[in-house]
Amino acid sequence: MSDSAPKTVTIALAGNPNCGKTALFNRLTGSRQRVANFSGVTVSRKEGEAHHKGWLLRFVDLPGTYSLSTLTMEEKLAQEYLLGNDYDLILNIMDAGNLERNLFLTTQLIESGRPRFYVLNMADEARRKGIELDLALFGQLLDGPALMTVARTGEGLEALLDRLVADAEERFVRRGVAVRYDAHLEEAIARLSHHLQHHLGEQPQARWRAIQLLEGNQGLPGAPAPTEHLAIQGEAERQHLAALHGDPAEVLLTSGRYGFIRGLLRETVQQRFSVADTVGLRDRLDALLLHRLLGLPLFFLLMWVMFQTTFTLGKVPAEQINALFQWLGEQAGQWLAPSLFRELLTEGIIPGVGGVAVFLPTIMLLFLFIALFEDSGYMARVAFLTDRAMHTIGLHGKAFIPLLMGFGCNVPAIMATRAMEHPRDRLVTILINPFMSCSARLPVFVLFAGAFFPQNEGTVLFSVYMVGIVTALLSALLLKKTLFQGISEPFVMELPPYRWPTLRSVLQHMWEKAVEFLKKMGGVILAGSIIIWFLQAYPRDVALPWQPEERLAAIEAQLPAGEERQAAIKALQAEQSAAEQEGRYLGQLGHWIQPIFAPLGFDWRTSIALLTGFVAKEVVISTLGVLYHSGNKDELQEEALQQKLAQAMPAHVAYGFMLFTLLYIPCLATIAVIRRETMSWRWPLLSSLFGLSIAWLAAWTVHRLGAL
Repeated sequence: MSDSAPKTVTIALAGNPNCGKTALFNRLTGSRQRVANFSGVTVSRKEGEAHHKGWLLRFVDLPGTYSLSTLTMEEKLAQEYLLGNDYDLILNIMDAGNLERNLFLTTQLIESGRPRFYVLNMADEARRKGIELDLALFGQLLDGPALMTVARTGEGLEALLDRLVADAEERFVRRGVAVRYDAHLEEAIARLSHHLQHHLGEQPQARWRAIQLLEGNQGLPGAPAPTEHLAIQGEAERQHLAALHGDPAEVLLTSGRYGFIRGLLRETVQQRFSVADTVGLRDRLDALLLHRLLGLPLFFLLMWVMFQTTFTLGKVPAEQINALFQWLGEQAGQWLAPSLFRELLTEGIIPGVGGVAVFLPTIMLLFLFIALFEDSGYMARVAFLTDRAMHTIGLHGKAFIPLLMGFGCNVPAIMATRAMEHPRDRLVTILINPFMSCSARLPVFVLFAGAFFPQNEGTVLFSVYMVGIVTALLSALLLKKTLFQGISEPFVMELPPYRWPTLRSVLQHMWEKAVEFLKKMGGVILAGSIIIWFLQAYPRDVALPWQPEERLAAIEAQLPAGEERQAAIKALQAEQSAAEQEGRYLGQLGHWIQPIFAPLGFDWRTSIALLTGFVAKEVVISTLGVLYHSGNKDELQEEALQQKLAQAMPAHVAYGFMLFTLLYIPCLATIAVIRRETMSWRWPLLSSLFGLSIAWLAAWTVHRLGAL
């Protein structure tokens, strides 16, 4: 006998940025969407499920938005879903310690006519501020149940699920409330509502549509467009109200909404003690971290400490991973019979994948610091700090948020530009984002910094990241002066409160990145290693300009048995292997493209590595691991590859290679997301050609200066 299917309800989560909405979604559904203290984290809707008391609760996490006016792509997406989709309930999430700002969206949700359930999140911070709330009266006045939660600790979540199920059992019955405005506004709304029902038939959201017409918004998702007569009538009402009050209709509506909010808070909220008593530490921290002269140097110092710590702590586990892959290679060589498969495994897959795997601890440590910066509220302050500098290049501090996200991955960082209001600013930010060094490039930098600058690894890595930031900013200035001229829109940057990052959130973020990295190892890096091995292993018979057998016989005849003879034979084998590599498909391709890179000091091996890095930047490491593998048992050690690289090029060429890897063509996934976000191949092509030109020029400059 099968169990009956659970009853299902669909719940839309709506709220301001930084209200803990996505953290609540993660707790309710077990999902792992990224949470951070600035807007633009959720850039498209996310869906998850929870089972509770025989009900299937489907949650839809919408982008954080301050209003339902269609200014940004985020607000438009939230508006389209809330007004044009079939769902059962709006779960309105608010910051319990900042209700006046959060309730502006609530007034618009009330006007939409959909049933609502109110969650006042961050209750712990509200209590620290001395805020006491009459929840029963609050919910009664807003026509929906109200509950306090702390999403980051799980406080109140079980009660929330219980109340949601109970509300669903009662079919979300509401008595209906409305935000009331002054007499002139109400008369205009009534007239437009009457016209809407007369011309478009019975409209369940007629009042909401009338208010939108007064605000100058002509269309609503999922509803027929207003007729020409309605548009004219709406404009006439707007002009009439402006003549009566001396202010535009949208200003009058905003004023009315805040009047409603102030009245609600006066009836339901008590302040037990002064907020000033609780913000002293925050103000002192802001005075230091946002200092006009000290703020940016402190940020750069923290970044330098981050890179130094990442190198120092990452070395120990990296050595263990090195040893593991060395052992795997030795076991495969001992237990497998000589065959192409053994050769593929020991000379292709294990060196290629193992060469990248050793950097997993370093990447996890980097994301540990990024998670700490984001969850504590410091990252939003960095964006605030850079606002003045960003204005000098025609952008504002909000554009710096996607750039900072680019340190993790350029793909979600580019998607985060949807939070930007101005199309020109958004496009410029998309085009410069690939210059921000993503985590996929980090293994390349760690490998080369350890090989060529062992005493200054952290400082060298810090300098590479700084080159990326400076290049991005200068490129933005160039683009704003040429292709995208215009004045940047003003923007008020929100400064969220400081919060202690939770261990769960930080570990979850590190785990997600580790899983993502391991998936790449089992996917594109594994496939790349196999393809690269095939290209460097075939054709099998390569004609050499000299006979190895004759030279081997000469060595054995001239040198007595001992270490000197063994060293000479080993050198002969290395020379033969290098000559055979150059005659195989990969070597032929490398020599064909090398003239492009020769002025930079790159040989055919490094040229090939850059070419394969177009697919994914980690493949640069696996390519070098395969090309520099010679079959010795120590070959799998990271140090062995570093030693071979150090013998193959001088330090200044290596630094040029690092800069080239930083700046040249973005990976395939980044190209694809630029195409998707801009709806044109023009911009990914421009990004690729521009980045390639900048990278070539930077590496050439370093090579010429180093040769002096």
